[in-house]
Amino acid sequence: MRQMVFVVEAEIGACQLAQRCLEDAGFSVRTFSTAAVIEEAQVSQPSLVLVAATLPDSTGLDLCARIRNNVLLAKTAIVLLNSDSSEAGRDAGLQAGADDCVTKPFNPRQLLASVQTVLRRLGRPVPSTVAEPTDIVIDRAAMKVSVRGNEVVTTTLEFRLVDYLARHRGQVFTRDVLLDAVWGEMQFVTPRSVDACIRRVRGKIEPDRTRPTYLKTIRGVGYRFDAVATWPSWTERCTCEACAPSFGPSRTTQSELLRKRKAAAQR
Repeated sequence: MRQMVFVVEAEIGACQLAQRCLEDAGFSVRTFSTAAVIEEAQVSQPSLVLVAATLPDSTGLDLCARIRNNVLLAKTAIVLLNSDSSEAGRDAGLQAGADDCVTKPFNPRQLLASVQTVLRRLGRPVPSTVAEPTDIVIDRAAMKVSVRGNEVVTTTLEFRLVDYLARHRGQVFTRDVLLDAVWGEMQFVTPRSVDACIRRVRGKIEPDRTRPTYLKTIRGVGYRFDAVATWPSWTERCTCEACAPSFGPSRTTQSELLRKRKAAAQR
């Protein structure tokens, strides 16, 4: 029997994202939009309750405390979805009875890691066939991008930027490197062209563009893509320089890229 998780979240997007992430990982999920879950939890005995800090009829902290004070639910694992990323906010959640706190907007991988960690810590079984949840599906043949199951419309340039960054997930790129890799020999573009394109892409793929979780700014350096992407029916190996072995000097330094870019802009 699959482990049952209750998701108590009034925000439709966050609730659906959490449900998809957990179901893909092998959990059975039930969703609720209000704090009126105690009675149902006593009957179903979920392994874990995922609680949003803000609910229409209560607060997540109050619900955590009610679960902990209930004789039948006292040992139920709790993860709090908290918009307050401060240490004080986290401490408040833990003091109310949560086993862990995840900051909203959340990355599916971070949420799943928290759920797994809490269950293991408490000695509860975790699905053995857990796959890393996919945030984005990139169809290179059709030049389509789907985010959390919904297709988004992109320009050719935006598609190329998402595709390139996704193939190098976790790597940090400067604007000049991205200009060389994505824009190529296009004229009349500057490093600020990258910033503008990044803003447009964030508006299309991020759950909350003001607090990016997929496409992050690395202050003073550039950008990093953290979303998990898949490419259906695509096995082509990337041969770009970023994927080359790390030994030896790079064939093109960032200063050379910048000189190339300035020269192209002056033509």
